[in-house]
Amino acid sequence: MLDVLEEEGVEYVLTEEHGTREYDSIVSFPLPTNAVEPVLDSLQNVGIENDSYTVVTDAETVISRDFDELQQEHTTESVQDEEISRQELLTRAEELTPTYSVFFAMTLISSIVATVGLLLDSPAVVVGSMVIAPLIGPALSASIGTVVNDRDLFFKGLRYQFSGVLGGIVIAAIVAWLFQSMFLVPPGAELTEIDEVAERIAPELLLLPVALGAGIAGILSLATGFSVAIVGVMIAAALVPPMAAAGIALAWGMPAAALGSTVLVLVNLLGVNFAGLATLWYIGYRPDSGFGISIAQRRVFKQAAIFLAVILVLSLFLTGVTYSSYQMSAFEETATQESEAVLSEYDDAYLLEVDVQVREEGLPVDSSLDATQQIDAVVVEVGGPPGTYDAELIDTIDERINEQTTGDTAVQVRFVATGGNDAYLEGDEADVNNADADT
Repeated sequence: MLDVLEEEGVEYVLTEEHGTREYDSIVSFPLPTNAVEPVLDSLQNVGIENDSYTVVTDAETVISRDFDELQQEHTTESVQDEEISRQELLTRAEELTPTYSVFFAMTLISSIVATVGLLLDSPAVVVGSMVIAPLIGPALSASIGTVVNDRDLFFKGLRYQFSGVLGGIVIAAIVAWLFQSMFLVPPGAELTEIDEVAERIAPELLLLPVALGAGIAGILSLATGFSVAIVGVMIAAALVPPMAAAGIALAWGMPAAALGSTVLVLVNLLGVNFAGLATLWYIGYRPDSGFGISIAQRRVFKQAAIFLAVILVLSLFLTGVTYSSYQMSAFEETATQESEAVLSEYDDAYLLEVDVQVREEGLPVDSSLDATQQIDAVVVEVGGPPGTYDAELIDTIDERINEQTTGDTAVQVRFVATGGNDAYLEGDEADVNNADADT
């Protein structure tokens, strides 16, 4: 052992020990962060791991000319300069992964808090649910276990992740159903009108980079020894709110919307694992033996291929939703332009708003259909002085908008008087209210 340290140019202190154990000496030596792994590997190659304890601790400051020279020798001006050893990486991954009972309980609590935050449409509460979610350890453990050829750690990470996601969706559905039953949520509340829920029950492809970025950032933070708390929140942001949204959609009896949120959770989960796996291999983590490296390499490529294939398949769903959302936005813009064109022929009438309403049972928007086939109604709000109501104007707007749709779309034209009487038209009926209106 001492010969290895001298060959590496490492200063050491040898202390004689007396005790009940069979070890009779302690060797202490300082190393730069990026030199820990190669030196430990060299010591293991001479059998030091078989008959000794190895303890790695952090030193705040080392003042030594020889240490400075050793540090310069291992400096590469890359991420490897800050990279902790493979042994430390495994230890940190285990430290970030609590016992299963604690992990599962904390995940369920975070899902419950996220459910409350989504139903309240409160971003602050949703962020709070992310902070308490213990997902970063299991999310990165599977990738670390694959790269360093630790199968137990790999399967432990997967078991934690998938059971946590399933449990989170189930508890969110139960809590949301209880809220409905206890009338804590207004009767008839529509999920599409709650922004925090709506963006997660009709997920788009642009949400995938969030998961990939979280996986890369998580590994870099863990591997370089920096705090992973903030990155843990980012990983939770990709998983916890969609889990809660899936449960809420189930409680509301919207299986298509629940499917959309569940697909988003799975894509994000696999995205975090794929990004973490690729980042670990790229920055150079390998098992401690040549034979293990070849096995790990095959497993890494196989695992990455599986993750990528499933992500691509599920992303087809997200791509369809994204395209349908684009179609819906384009149609809303067209409906607005058509309504403005009709109203331009009237001196006193002007457009206030165009609202395209999609059928709830059609969420997320079905990419196999034309987007306009899933429209429940197009509501056109027109402002003007009392007496602006005009049946011909209504028929013209209805006709112009339906020219842009597939089939017959319900168009509702609502008139809002600037003073005096209000008039509204919904479908084929006009309802005149004798009250002043705000413009």
